[in-house]
Amino acid sequence: MALRINDEAPNFTADTTAGPISFHDWIGDGWAVLFSHPKDFTPVCTTELGYMAGLAGEFAKRNTKIIGISVDPVDSHQRWKQDIKDVTGHAVEYPLIGDPELKVAKLYEMLPASAGNSSEGRTPADNATVRSVFVVGPDKKIKLSLTYPMTTGRNFDEILRVIDSLQLTAKHKVATPAQWKPGEDVILTPAVSDEEAQKKFGGFTRPKPYIRVAKQPRD
Repeated sequence: MALRINDEAPNFTADTTAGPISFHDWIGDGWAVLFSHPKDFTPVCTTELGYMAGLAGEFAKRNTKIIGISVDPVDSHQRWKQDIKDVTGHAVEYPLIGDPELKVAKLYEMLPASAGNSSEGRTPADNATVRSVFVVGPDKKIKLSLTYPMTTGRNFDEILRVIDSLQLTAKHKVATPAQWKPGEDVILTPAVSDEEAQKKFGGFTRPKPYIRVAKQPRD
């Protein structure tokens, strides 16, 4: 059965370019983004890893760690990092997980059990489903999961926007509408009474009986 939102993110131990980690311990009390790749030295993934390196400071502002995984050994990742810097201008300082036995890919249900236990001899097409993004909260539960085709580079600015929404809505009883960006109006959830909304949000508008719109809370 596929992993769902609010399922606990499976824990694992693995070697990375920054040394061995236990995933839940590595996350600590913050947020994390785990994003996967079907093979080292592939063109779209090279651009993605570099773009994420350029956004590292933005994720850090949000108390969010980033970690990549590819179903190749760590020594291959280390060589790939130079290509990523050459192509994108950004050095990858965040960890890259080595998964040569496909353990993490199968644990996160990105590959079936029948995929075997070695990345050796597998092509990017064999691993095409290892193109996922998981956002994990401080409670170690999955808050977002996305899977992309190999030919479409991921929009990591959107991942930042989602994290802004997740962190806001985890703190306040609000939801964010379509195309929302930080600073824009939010939707009040049913958990907020009209009276509480007046006090906490300084009022609201009601375009429909089931929709209440208020200014984004700042604290």
